Amino acid sequence: MQSIPFDFSRDVLEQSRTVPVLVDFWASWCAPCRMLAPVLERLAEKAEGHWILVKIDTEELPEIAREYGVRSIPSVKLFYDGMVVDEFAGALPERQIEQWLSKVLPSPFAQMVAEADDLSAAGQRDAALPMYEHVVASEPGNTRARAGLAKSLLFAAPEDAMRIVEPLEGEQGYAELCDAFRTLGPMLARPASSLPEGASRGIYAAAVDCLRNRDFDGALERFISVLRSDRQYDGDGARKACIAVFRLLGEGHEVTMRYRRLFDRAF
Repeated sequence: MQSIPFDFSRDVLEQSRTVPVLVDFWASWCAPCRMLAPVLERLAEKAEGHWILVKIDTEELPEIAREYGVRSIPSVKLFYDGMVVDEFAGALPERQIEQWLSKVLPSPFAQMVAEADDLSAAGQRDAALPMYEHVVASEPGNTRARAGLAKSLLFAAPEDAMRIVEPLEGEQGYAELCDAFRTLGPMLARPASSLPEGASRGIYAAAVDCLRNRDFDGALERFISVLRSDRQYDGDGARKACIAVFRLLGEGHEVTMRYRRLFDRAF
């Protein structure tokens, strides 16, 4: 039976629209290529079809190597949806390649996380919560689902939320979220009876109660009021809380835009 000749458009570009394709650009004379090849083959076998490996000999197909900017080998590129989404060069250790793959491979739960995000944004948090929980249980490294789950639990179960968000420390794009959790988590978990004495205690406690009920307008109004009258109350807690809420919601959120100027004028 005659084998079907390799076709880059069919075997890489088109195939990558349904499953990620890892392309190993190599040559028989390249010693690092020969070191890397069995590592990639072993990882592909372990992947059980979640991604596939295609090997391209740059001596036989130099035009494809040139088209994709291959200047040294081995060169490994991950194709998804017809495009290169990430790449590395050189014979990396197996563990390092596994870590790279865990970050760059598209998640099979991407659609579920997107749906959970939409539900959460629409205020349907009870519907979003089990979806986030399922994804994090199935794919603990899914940072987007982990962030969504932590935000869903923050106000009802702050200690659980802080534990869930902890692995996001140091992850690109999550610094402000983690900063917000470091401020709001302990504040929400703290009993009102432990607040310092002072004239601002009642309104400060009311602001925290508003936070627990996701009443961000009420919380920010009260925190800003404390800022104007007694900034040092609870170790500058009102200012820290306002900044944390802004970071949690994002600068483009309507609540942030509504209160940012009032906050800036409170000093």
